[in-house]
Order: sequence, then C-alpha cells, then structure tokens
Amino acid sequence: MTEKKKPEIIQGGADVASIVDRTTIADIYRAAFYLDNVAVKTPLIESPYFSSASNNTVFLKPENLQVTGSFKLRGAYNRISQLSDEEREKGVITASAGNHAQGVAFSAQKLGVKAVICMPATTPILKVEATRAYGAEIVLHGDTFDDAYAKSLELQKEKGYVYIHPFNDLNVLLGQGTTAKEIIDDCKDVDAILVPIGGGGFASGVALATKLVNPHVKVIGVEPAGAACMKAAFKAGGVTTLPAIDTVADGCAVKTPGTLTYAFCKKYLDSIITVSEMEIMSALLSLIEKHKLVAEGAGVLSLAALPKLKMKNKKVVAIVSGGNIDISTIAALIDKALIDRGRVFCFGVMLPDKPGQLLAVAQILADTHANVTKLEHNQAGVTDSFKKVQLEVTCETHGEDHIHTIISALEKAGYDVSRVY
Repeated sequence: MTEKKKPEIIQGGADVASIVDRTTIADIYRAAFYLDNVAVKTPLIESPYFSSASNNTVFLKPENLQVTGSFKLRGAYNRISQLSDEEREKGVITASAGNHAQGVAFSAQKLGVKAVICMPATTPILKVEATRAYGAEIVLHGDTFDDAYAKSLELQKEKGYVYIHPFNDLNVLLGQGTTAKEIIDDCKDVDAILVPIGGGGFASGVALATKLVNPHVKVIGVEPAGAACMKAAFKAGGVTTLPAIDTVADGCAVKTPGTLTYAFCKKYLDSIITVSEMEIMSALLSLIEKHKLVAEGAGVLSLAALPKLKMKNKKVVAIVSGGNIDISTIAALIDKALIDRGRVFCFGVMLPDKPGQLLAVAQILADTHANVTKLEHNQAGVTDSFKKVQLEVTCETHGEDHIHTIISALEKAGYDVSRVY
C-alpha cells in the first residue's frame, strides 16, 4: 500500500503576516470613502422564512442587487481607484469568466482606465457581452480558466498592465470588507454574519472589518463541499491546492485560496460550514419563491448554511453575494430542487394496448390533484409484449406525502408503478 501524500503547503512568508498585522479599521473606512456613491449600499431584508428555518432572526444582505450584480465591484473599484497616475496610464488586466470580470470592467470604465479581461473561449456569450458593455477589451483564449489566466499573465508581461487579482490582494479584500461595515451600520446588535468563500477575498474583508469593529460578532464562512479549499487549508495548517473541484456554485469553484486571504481568514474567521449541492439548490429555490430574488449558486451559500447554525434566537445576517446566472442554468437548478422536495414526480407504468387506458390513469391523477406537465406514450420501446405500451408521466405535486397518495391510488387500481424521480 502506497503512503498517502500530505498536501503541499504553499507558504505565505513574512510579508503576509506583516500585512495582516498592520491592517486596521482605518483601511476599511478608506475603502468605503472611495466607494461612496459608486457601490450600492444594499439594504438588510428581514426574512421570516429563513428565520423560521434556522430559529434565528435572519436578515439578507442582497449584494445580487449591486451595480454589476455582485459584491465584486467593491474590491475591484477600491483597487483601481488607488492606482498611481503612472499605473493608470498602463491600464489593468485580469482573468475571469464571472463577476470579477464585470467588476473590473465597470470600475475601469468609471475611472477612465483601460481594462483587458481574459476569458475562456467557452464563456457564455451573455457574460462576454455584459463585460464588454462596460468598455473592456475582451481576449478569449483557451477552454478553461487556467488557459485564460496564463494568457493574462503573458499579456501583462508583454504590455506592462497592472494585474487586478480577484481575491489575493489587500485593496481588493478591503473593498469587499465595506459590506460588513454597512451591515454593522444598519444592525449594530448583529450576532453573526455568514459570508461565502471562494478564494477567500470576500470572507477576509468581511471578517477583518467585523472583528475590528466588534470582536464579539461571529463571522462564519460558507463553502460548497465540492470546493472547500479554505477548510482544507485550515486543516493542513497552510494554503493547499485541492486535487479537483465540483460544484454548482461556480463563483466559488476555487482550488487554491490566496496566501493573503488564508492569513486573514485564519486570524479573523470564527468557523467554516460546508454545504451540499442539493442544499445550495434548495436555498436558491427558497430565495426565489419567498423573496422573489434571483441569485447564482455561489450567491446562496450563506442561506444554505442557515439550518446548520448551532446558535439560536440570535440576529444573523446572510450575505447573498451575487445574482449573475443565465436562464438555462437557473432553470436546471430549480428543477433539481423541486424534485428533491417532492414537488415534481415522474413515474412509469405498463398499460394494456387498448382504448381507454390512458384516460383511466389521467382520471386517477385528477382525483389525487396531480397536475400533469409531461406525458410520453411509447409502444415501440416495449420488447416483451406487443399488447402493452409504456407510459411515463411527469406531474407537479405538493411533496412526498402527496406522491405516496398518488402511488397508492395507482397501485390500488392495479398498476405497477416505477418511480423515475
């Protein structure tokens, strides 16, 4: 048996520790000054539904209502606004297929700085055009983020652009930390703040700002179980790289957290909760149904973690980090969440190939108040008998109890029911 290798720890060095130690609340207030009248001061929204689900008083901080649809513009704008005149002349560059791209493009346009964004050639056209609409030069390269990132480094070296990192940058994470300042301004007696973790920039800024204002407030990071890079780093005692990632929360699909963000999170973050893919999809569905707000997978990580909180009867703020999601993706996620909740039921039955059989099944479904949304009647697919047809029905239901009622009614009528999902 081969010995299991320990993950390689990427050292941050003395410079990182020094940066963490000398960063103060004044730096957060400086970032807030730069962002004044640029970033939307998103309101806190009390949520009776999520409060009940977690036995706490829950408020949402909807950063999906931010100018570019996510918190990312806070960090990008704070970083670019503090460039020297010489650096502004050079222009900025980054690699991103998501919210960071739009944050950098928006901020650069606002400040009159040239921006180049490298994106994978596979990036959905809507995201490409949304970024280009802010005036950025788009470079499509390769099939993956790593390809685009390599191209951005090549162009930076060739053209002398200033690199705007999505998370492992002090001024970026300070900009993200202004979110916590707004939360505490609006809810001075907040007990806990939940913040999603990708590379750690958002969690770093939020934890830093919160603890420097009120160290008694708990700051809890939330990661998808399929991309829990910061939790892995905490366990290893240093920054590590996950061998693979797999999550619907693509905005948090990061293999390696930043050395700087790891140091800030290690010092200021209280704990990390991981959530499953189904918990993420269920939280997304609940947000849409209960608050009529649209978010992306990464945007609802904090909501997915609420039922896992160990505290009760506390004031909790869950940050909805972003809402940039395409229609086809959101439809697929909602469908899976509906199936998991027993709100969609698909089953198959074999019927005698004679008139009236379909009507008989339809009557049972009508009597049990099931709403049929799809029906497939297939004779060719039945190979063991020429006298039978296969019927597959999809219908809307009210939950598992309702599904059991439907199955019982069909079985009572003599049908052998096979549940597809």
